[in-house]
Amino acid sequence: MKCLVVGSGAREHVITGALLRDPEVESVVVAPGNAGIAELVKCVPLDVSDPVAIGDLATQLDVDLVVIGPEIPLMAGAANALADRGIACFGPTREAALIEGSKAFCKEVMAEAGIPTAMARVCTNAAQAQDALDTFGAPYVVKDDGLAAGKGVVVTADRGEALAHAETCFEVGGTVVIEEFLDGPEVSLFGISDGTTVVALQPAQDFKRVGDNDEGPNTGGMGAYSPLPWLDEGVVSEVTERVLQPMADAMKNRGTPFVGVLYAGLAMTTRGIRVIEFNARFGDPETQVVLSRLLTPLGQFLYSAATEQLADFAQLRWEQGFAVNVVIAAEGYPVKPVLGVPILGLEMLEADPDLSVFHAGTTMNEGKLVTFGGRVLSVTAHAPTLALARERAYEGVAEIEVSGSHFRRDIALSACSTEA
Repeated sequence: MKCLVVGSGAREHVITGALLRDPEVESVVVAPGNAGIAELVKCVPLDVSDPVAIGDLATQLDVDLVVIGPEIPLMAGAANALADRGIACFGPTREAALIEGSKAFCKEVMAEAGIPTAMARVCTNAAQAQDALDTFGAPYVVKDDGLAAGKGVVVTADRGEALAHAETCFEVGGTVVIEEFLDGPEVSLFGISDGTTVVALQPAQDFKRVGDNDEGPNTGGMGAYSPLPWLDEGVVSEVTERVLQPMADAMKNRGTPFVGVLYAGLAMTTRGIRVIEFNARFGDPETQVVLSRLLTPLGQFLYSAATEQLADFAQLRWEQGFAVNVVIAAEGYPVKPVLGVPILGLEMLEADPDLSVFHAGTTMNEGKLVTFGGRVLSVTAHAPTLALARERAYEGVAEIEVSGSHFRRDIALSACSTEA
């Protein structure tokens, strides 16, 4: 099997590595990739927002499977373009990807499918926003209706801040979804869907805020761990039955079957499970701690989803133990990251089989590895216990030098106290 992976982040780095471990995968090409991925496979330039270019490249390479990593090419119609050429694609069509592309649309489908979620209102002007804020009360939750790379959500006790975020969206012609605050810890669960069948992966928890103790603005994600020692064993089955499968059924009934990753962001509230949001692709950094532990051959698994044969993969195999991922971010992230800063110390980690460094915002400049994005590296450690995996991940972070960089120091910390 020949594969093309579209994307350039740590998510695509871990997907590439997992595909290479599949004995049925003959070759992998990544577009555009990054400096770390380029050490594993061939990387080629690509505008990921151009579905025609993605289709042309897949045709030129004569691949059997295209795996779309980020949401932008999905919303641009990459899967549609590949379907027109008869090329198997792991990733939903533009119409199905709208569950991430529009939060208002997603709320509509969840209501139709009876999926438990927060009460919400769609607002198009300040008066509507003010009324919704007063209806739901603090903490206020205001979401940009469109794609925002994980940074379009404001959760605050300050009504003025909440209203200001809404007005910023209105000023550029956007809409917002204002909803009730959901209490309780959050869980990320990926469901792999072939349009009919959904197979859930192991759950993870990520850390969105830039600072320790969940302080500061939202980011694309500053770290994650999996599995979750505090989560009841029956939750994955319950979410599959009450959330993932109903969403897949609803999309199929609408005539837009969902093929790819149904990523459910969940809140384990005092009133039970509630869906915060759906995404239409693997999450980053959760992918680093989930797929790196998957023993089931990834290429065959994703190809079965892309070709409506997922029922053959009802039972997945997993590496025992835990994984913890810590993101090293560039100075200035998430507002204005500093680029071109040298990255040192990675060679010190190469000999450790239980430690992986997945590249995100990296590139080569005059033979030197430098920063090229906000989230630079994802340091991921595996160990028999969560506490040991956490310790090893931070030991790896300590070996890496990126001037001005920052990272959270509390990834998986509270969960270690719940570990049996």
